[in-house]
Amino acid sequence: MELNAHERGLLHAVAQSPAPAAMSGFFPALTQAVPPEIHAPTDDPVRLAWFDEQFALYRASVSLWQKNLVRVVHPANGEREDMVEATDEGRAALT
Repeated sequence: MELNAHERGLLHAVAQSPAPAAMSGFFPALTQAVPPEIHAPTDDPVRLAWFDEQFALYRASVSLWQKNLVRVVHPANGEREDMVEATDEGRAALT
């Protein structure tokens, strides 16, 4: 199965997790873009690159679920996000 870099990195992180996890919890470790300065203007190129990568990681999260490579074990409840784990198909996609 063809996975882009964000999908592969996120799926690998989920598969390595010892317990169900929120996918966005892995974003900081997977983000290649430099975080913007807190007071940087909204049109700052560094800020825009960082936002673009965050959106790409969220798209990867949805894509992994749509491809049945991860499954929701504990649905979001207003206090925490969906907690997911890799499916057998997801583990196979990493090999």
